[in-house]
Amino acid sequence: MLDYKLLEALALVVREGGFERAAQALHLTQSAVSQRVRLLETQLGRPLLVRATPPYATESGRELLRHYNQARLLEDELAERLAPREESGFQRLPLAVNADSLAIWFLEALAPLLAEQRILLDLTVDDQERTHEQLERGEVAGCLSTLPEPVRGTRCVRLGVMPYFCCAAPAFARCWFTHGLTPETARRAPAVLFNRKDAAHDDFLGLLFGPQAIRLTPGPRHYVPSSEKFVDMAVLGLAYGLIPAHQARPHLDSGALVRLAPQKALDVVLYWHSWDLESDLMSAVQRRLLQQAERSLEK
Repeated sequence: MLDYKLLEALALVVREGGFERAAQALHLTQSAVSQRVRLLETQLGRPLLVRATPPYATESGRELLRHYNQARLLEDELAERLAPREESGFQRLPLAVNADSLAIWFLEALAPLLAEQRILLDLTVDDQERTHEQLERGEVAGCLSTLPEPVRGTRCVRLGVMPYFCCAAPAFARCWFTHGLTPETARRAPAVLFNRKDAAHDDFLGLLFGPQAIRLTPGPRHYVPSSEKFVDMAVLGLAYGLIPAHQARPHLDSGALVRLAPQKALDVVLYWHSWDLESDLMSAVQRRLLQQAERSLEK
């Protein structure tokens, strides 16, 4: 039988990013947390944690954490059903989401659920191409992703399409794109990307100019890891970039932005992945997301 006190120590070391913060969360000494993790490794006869900065789970550790986090989710649901609402604690809901969805529609989708139940969101923001990796590691119970197939031990449902427009301020467009958006002008003009993992910009150039465009020498690039400030970079005339249609349209209507390739949009299809569990909470989350996707995303 697994000792869940030992598993909890391992989970918190990974989640909190170190032994000291895990000890604070557990109200234990750092030495006591370290002893619990080592005892668990001894009992199972294998290393479960890579003691780097920050520490991270080995493959065996990830399997244990997936089991522990799923068991906690189900136990918390059971406690909520058995105990009166005012006597039960809050239930932690770890999810991974891309920044644009978080800025535009994700919280609106879950707001009614958070008002109805004692839930604490624990959101991790990452590119939609990589959020499912956290689900595979057992770190989150669900994620928004562009991956169309469920990974091992998960379910998957299609939510809808989030279109992205290539935009710039009018003065910026006149300065850098006098003869339009071409491979040459795209290479010279400063662009804005969310971060160095952001593939949307190059995906769009590939869609517009063909696969060879991805092999173009990258032009000058700003990296702005904020969905709102990303848009501001374009509106202020500092760069051009791929902006979600929902955020771009008001600025296009006001004339603050223009589309550099009006005939093309990058359509990002979003999917909801979650653990394959009979969980009332996760079923409610999926239902709310599907309802909001009907209003906020395209087919």
